[in-house]
Amino acid sequence: MMILVGGEKGGSGKSCLAQNLAVYFARDKNAIVLMVDCDPQRTTSDWIQARNSDPSLPAINCIQLYGKIRNDLLSLNEHYDYVIVDCGGQDNLALRAAMSVADHVLIPLRPKRRDLKTVPHMEDMLSTCKMVNPKMLASFILTQCPSLPNQANRILEAKEVCNSYGVNVLDGVTFSRNIYDDSEEAGSSVLEAEPNGKAAGEITGIAEEILAMKPDDSHEFN
Repeated sequence: MMILVGGEKGGSGKSCLAQNLAVYFARDKNAIVLMVDCDPQRTTSDWIQARNSDPSLPAINCIQLYGKIRNDLLSLNEHYDYVIVDCGGQDNLALRAAMSVADHVLIPLRPKRRDLKTVPHMEDMLSTCKMVNPKMLASFILTQCPSLPNQANRILEAKEVCNSYGVNVLDGVTFSRNIYDDSEEAGSSVLEAEPNGKAAGEITGIAEEILAMKPDDSHEFN
């Protein structure tokens, strides 16, 4: 399976989500995983470097690709159980190329108005890429959500905005927790830093929801 984590809005935790999903598949599914870093900021590449310098953490392979990467991704997908593609927060060649071959596209958004403003454009991009990649599943996922009970409506309203464009929204969300930043800086994941913690439960739930999805669960892009 090739999973693309990307979108138009920066700062929504795309790299963090991609990294934690990679660890989940490598650790919990005993899978051979490759991370592809398409973000010029090299966030995932730096994370991998920190991770692979710590002998207590299982190594994960990572390469950097930019621009017209469609054929490269198709070739790589034949050699790994999971290819996790981390694209930066902008509409570029790499993002569209990855969309044209990915099995599942995850678009992280914070429940904030400036993030939700990107939903129409992302829906348009998905519709275009679906023409060349009809097997593609696509989902928005809300990240860095406020954990205060009185902010719960903000999450529900954000999901309604995404749903109004006919794009699937994952039930699972991530909340704003320090453990995400702390583990990332150490080259680790929330699954390894606090295996029984709430953040680990969030990542596990998201990964299992992705694996359980069927084609009719996603946007038909009519």
